[in-house]
Amino acid sequence: MTDRETAERRGPRRDDCCTVGHGLTEARVAADVELLSALGNDTRYETLRLVAAADGDICVCELEPALGVSQGAVSQALSRLFSAGLVDRRKEGRWRYYAATPRAERLLAVLDETRDSTDD
Repeated sequence: MTDRETAERRGPRRDDCCTVGHGLTEARVAADVELLSALGNDTRYETLRLVAAADGDICVCELEPALGVSQGAVSQALSRLFSAGLVDRRKEGRWRYYAATPRAERLLAVLDETRDSTDD
């Protein structure tokens, strides 16, 4: 059997048939996955929702009772959200205050818009 006959038997090579693509670099895909991963936990997602709904910056001490988890868990959630670029933080004395970034607000708005009224 010739090389050509062997190749025809195997079918088309991946290089010959796969023309679909998404246009994102590997770095952008990784960044998007990191961002979505940051939202993939109940505590982090609820934390972001509370921060985004707050009038102005919000402190960990205000989030702890609303979430029903320890201050350490809230701090960890906020740290992960900060690393993903979903919250900004500022320090005032010994307290840190958090606010949702414009990107986080847009993501939450898109989720709200795409939610079917029967999904509530």
